[in-house]
Amino acid sequence: MTMAGGRRGLVAPQNTFLENIVRRSNDTNFVLGNAQIVDWPIVYSNDGFCKLSGYHRAEVMQKSSTCSFMYGELTDKDTIEKVRQTFENYEMNSFEILMYKKNNHSEPYLYVFRIVKYLLFLWTPVWFFVKIAPIRNEQDKVVLFLCTFSDITAFKQPIEDDSCKGWGKFARLTRALTSSRGVLQQLAPSVQKGENVHKHSRLAEVLQLGSDILPQYKQEAPKTPPHIILHYCVFKTTWDWIILILTFYTAILVPYNVSFKTRQNNVAWLVVDSIVDVIFLVDIVLNFHTTFVGPAGEVISDPKLIRMNYLKTWFVIDLLSCLPYDVINAFENVDEVSAFMGDPGKIGFADQIPPPLEGRESQGISSLFSSLKVVRLLRLGRVARKLDHYIEYGAAVLVLLVCVFGLAAHWMACIWYSIGDYEIFDEDTKTIRNNSWLYQLAMDVGTPYQFNGSGSGKWEGGPSKNSVYISSLYFTMTSLTSVGFGNIAPSTDIEKIFAVAIMMIGSLLYATIFGNVTTIFQQMYANTNRYHEMLNSVRDFLKLYQVPKGLSERVMDYIVSTWSMSRGIDTEKVLQICPKDMRADICVHLNRKVFKEHPAFRLASDGCLRALAMEFQTVHCAPGDLIYHAGESVDSLCFVVSGSLEVIQDDEVVAILGKGDVFGDVFWKEATLAQSCANVRALTYCDLHVIKRDALQKVLEFYTAFSHSFSRNLILTYNLRKRIVFRKISDVKREEEERMKRKNEAPLILPPDHPVRRLFQRFRQQKEARLAAERGGRDLDDLDVEKGNVLTEHASANHSLVKASVVTVRESPATPVSFQAATASGVPDHAKLHAPGSECLGPKGGGGDCAKRKGWARFKDACGKGEDWNKVSKAESMETLPERTKASGEATLKKTDSCDSGITKSDLRLDNVGEARSPQDRSPILAEVKHSFYPIPEQTLQATVLEVRHELKEDIKALNAKMTNIEKQLSEILRILTSRRSSQSPQELFEISRPQSPESERDIFGAS
Repeated sequence: MTMAGGRRGLVAPQNTFLENIVRRSNDTNFVLGNAQIVDWPIVYSNDGFCKLSGYHRAEVMQKSSTCSFMYGELTDKDTIEKVRQTFENYEMNSFEILMYKKNNHSEPYLYVFRIVKYLLFLWTPVWFFVKIAPIRNEQDKVVLFLCTFSDITAFKQPIEDDSCKGWGKFARLTRALTSSRGVLQQLAPSVQKGENVHKHSRLAEVLQLGSDILPQYKQEAPKTPPHIILHYCVFKTTWDWIILILTFYTAILVPYNVSFKTRQNNVAWLVVDSIVDVIFLVDIVLNFHTTFVGPAGEVISDPKLIRMNYLKTWFVIDLLSCLPYDVINAFENVDEVSAFMGDPGKIGFADQIPPPLEGRESQGISSLFSSLKVVRLLRLGRVARKLDHYIEYGAAVLVLLVCVFGLAAHWMACIWYSIGDYEIFDEDTKTIRNNSWLYQLAMDVGTPYQFNGSGSGKWEGGPSKNSVYISSLYFTMTSLTSVGFGNIAPSTDIEKIFAVAIMMIGSLLYATIFGNVTTIFQQMYANTNRYHEMLNSVRDFLKLYQVPKGLSERVMDYIVSTWSMSRGIDTEKVLQICPKDMRADICVHLNRKVFKEHPAFRLASDGCLRALAMEFQTVHCAPGDLIYHAGESVDSLCFVVSGSLEVIQDDEVVAILGKGDVFGDVFWKEATLAQSCANVRALTYCDLHVIKRDALQKVLEFYTAFSHSFSRNLILTYNLRKRIVFRKISDVKREEEERMKRKNEAPLILPPDHPVRRLFQRFRQQKEARLAAERGGRDLDDLDVEKGNVLTEHASANHSLVKASVVTVRESPATPVSFQAATASGVPDHAKLHAPGSECLGPKGGGGDCAKRKGWARFKDACGKGEDWNKVSKAESMETLPERTKASGEATLKKTDSCDSGITKSDLRLDNVGEARSPQDRSPILAEVKHSFYPIPEQTLQATVLEVRHELKEDIKALNAKMTNIEKQLSEILRILTSRRSSQSPQELFEISRPQSPESERDIFGAS
């Protein structure tokens, strides 16, 4: 009977897709590509493909599954198109295609030769037989592509290049034949028939992948083959209980029959014993088809492993114990049995003690065969472990211990009777010994032994079997639990020796089972009690906080799986007990797989490895656990020791990680802490060896020589810092469909008077009016009120300037002298600021760009007035310059009342603050008229520069005075508000905020 150590094993649903592919394709070279991303990037490649193509796994990841990076000039374009069509249509197909493998040369002692060879033979053309198969998930959606590659160069036409001539061709053919021995053996019959191997290869028929090699990419419970029985199923549990009962039956009857030399001549007993033997024989057959729990807690369902495990453990014992020895004994000494059963006067002798001497030898031989059934008693230990798994240390455990104690007493009773039966008859004198305990018992019960000399010539009489067995059991029980009561006492030497042995065994059994039951439970089940206590605490926590069912199951499964891996042993606690040197050695042993598999640790010294091993941590992950979430910090470097994981970015699988892969971030090259760009989720039960970022950097800083080798040789299978940019095929198709839909739709034509057109036209007009108003406001802000810019407005103020919100300023035809007269004319003050955009209105009411010109801008305007300056000679310009300067000095700044948006709403009038502007500032030229450059006399240029300097100085003074005045006013307002806040009325506040009069304003500036 198969016993799984009382454990159910790890039976949570997990995605074993990668393990199934690797197990079923152990001799092939394959890659896995994502079928939902553009260009079908590779998410996994096995070691065989890396060796075949010459690329490292990190170099292959995220490249196209079509292996376009291996195409070359000799690759057939039609085959390339067929491969792409197969991927686009999600079909299964096979091709023969010429690709180029990368040459890798790792001989460190041939460095120069390696470089030359690398430059000459960088790529090698190779014929591949490619098999493409789609992989579907539980929704029957193609999520992955499985692409297998086989080197068939040896069976194709020679590739004419320099690398394939002479001995190079022979070496390539030999290497291909040795690496493809299995394919060569499969193709041997066709080659022997004389078929032309240069024709189209038949490898497509030989290497066809069956449907069983294409498992689905989904989470599922561990599956077993149809002829395999789960060790924890209901049928197997019931069968184990039946075997338990039959084992106790065998443990009771076999010693009894052997000791009392009872022959099962009754047909009913023979049938029962035969049925028991058949049941045990069937149990052997079932054991060859029953799963068991492996060392790591996994459920082993492989038939080959099951058979080997059972043959190495319990097969021989079970086979010997289930042979039909009772049937063999039934056919022995048939004549003797028939004669004995045929005597009517001795039928009642079946209840008496058999003759001590007659038939002793023949009965001993048959009893020896039957005694082999005692081997079945060894099953009790396995049954107890199985039973212990179900009853969980309840009252049944104590009942089981009591049953074991009673079974031991039964065995001792059988041995006690065998000793008495052997001692009662004296072989030398042919008489009965009166000092035997059987003789004393016969005398006590009134059935003494008598010699029948006239009849059979044998000793007859004595106590019955029932009386003898009960007396023997009574003696053994009293001896096991105490020192006995003396009514049945040993007399011979052998009986005394056995009595001493039974009392010693009894004291041990009594003290162990009854005296120290609590101690036994604490010692044997301390970890298990802690385990159940932890489970109960977790269950109470989940129930108290109403954790969802799915998350609760994940938590419970993680605790069970972690416990099964660690056996309840706290690794950190054990390591703390050991000294530092021993702790480092243990850590190196625990991380030996990482150090041996990865080339980055090969050049590390013993001290460096010990320092690294002390920083490594072992993490066990259950299926569905997220090791990294997108967006969280990547502070660890993870090495996958067992299991498989998937990297998910934007709900798409971008990589599948398996044994030997590394993921995280290149801490030794990056100064900042990275954010994970993807989720890393466990597909199966995984064991990860993790080292923290700070700990790794600390070791690398100390071991400088190793840090260079480590950074150069450690290649991350997937870098979580880098985000992969891709487009989903579904998005591309949807965009294409929308584009075609818009292309096929008829254009929407609206009439001019449609309400929608009117609405948009109104919005457009409002937007233009708002923009024009903003431009007009900016023009007002640009006026320099400190420098005496005079606003002129034509008498016809009702021009349509406000309606269009656009002002056109044209150059005034008046001369500088007449311009002063026009400025002095009676233009109403209220018209100077209340017409938006009318600041620079000319005598004709026209508008223009009234942007203020000062400084070098005036110089540009003077240069642009070609018409005016062409009419004036150089002498006249020199004569009129002082006059114009004088006239412009008489023009003063006139600003109307304005109300700002401040808290005090003060209205200040500023007069005579700045210097007067020249006529050129107040007479801009027409924008649509372009003038040629006119040379300016040196005196005019010098005067202009001096004027600019003087204007800048005056502007700075005016700004300083203005800021000082504003600060004084604000200080006064704050003082008044602070002192009169409680008693101040709204009217007083209004009076304080009232704008000042021009006179007061003039006084303020005069004082300043």
